[in-house]
Amino acid sequence: MKRMFLFLATNIAVVVVLGIVASLLGVNRYLTANGLNLGALLGFAFIMGFGGAIISLLMSKPIAKMSMGVKIINQPQSADEAWIVETVRRFSDQAGIKMPEVGIYQGEANAFATGAFKNSALVAVSTGLLQGMTREEVEAVIGHEVAHVANGDMVTMALIQGVMNTFVVFLSRVIGYAVDSFLRRNDEQSSGPGIGYMITTIVLDIVFGFLAAIIVAWFSRQREFRADAGAARLMGRKQPMINALHRLGGMQPGTLPQSMQAMGITGGLGKLFSSHPPIEERVAALQNNQVQ
Repeated sequence: MKRMFLFLATNIAVVVVLGIVASLLGVNRYLTANGLNLGALLGFAFIMGFGGAIISLLMSKPIAKMSMGVKIINQPQSADEAWIVETVRRFSDQAGIKMPEVGIYQGEANAFATGAFKNSALVAVSTGLLQGMTREEVEAVIGHEVAHVANGDMVTMALIQGVMNTFVVFLSRVIGYAVDSFLRRNDEQSSGPGIGYMITTIVLDIVFGFLAAIIVAWFSRQREFRADAGAARLMGRKQPMINALHRLGGMQPGTLPQSMQAMGITGGLGKLFSSHPPIEERVAALQNNQVQ
């Protein structure tokens, strides 16, 4: 319930802020008496598309901490916590990034990395992961998350999402205006957008949104292959990551909020919309990798 509330509250706040910005810049007035102002519409689509993605990216770390109940390890209180911090530190040094914040949260087997910048990220692992895996396997999972950070995957995914969002907003309104104009072509008294515009725009926002989600998910799956290979390079061999993936394949993965699923170690269901490839495909890709 807490995660759902934070998700809804964050999205409402983002929409309100972007709406205010678009209004102040005047780009929300793209429907004029003379027709569709494509320049203003493109500006509106850009603000709504990239604005939402960038704000979500900037808020990703604090939202992750609150929604997942992450306990940040400032001073290790146990041998396990000290080992996790040292593992993240070692991999970060190898990857050439600054030490991320390190955290633990209660939950089933999973881990994630988040943050707007690679040198101020957060890497968190679940208690279920620590309890259900060997240290070598957990080490591989941590390497996977550090590889996400080093690859700049959080920023890349935000930019891809921003591009897709912009196209969705722009195209749905252009097509909606064309449909509305066709339906009212003999109505000389009409002015402003009609029901055809509103219905078409809503429907296309949904349809194009699904298509955009498929494209974003495809990019996310390619990032997972890279992060798996990155973990193998950080450890100097691929077998620990392969073992960790096999272990995850037999465990119940913990659920992450939608905004963080792309940076976790396991994803959701539905291949086209899944942020993660099937375990068997990831294992096969690692086995074909040159890392020994």
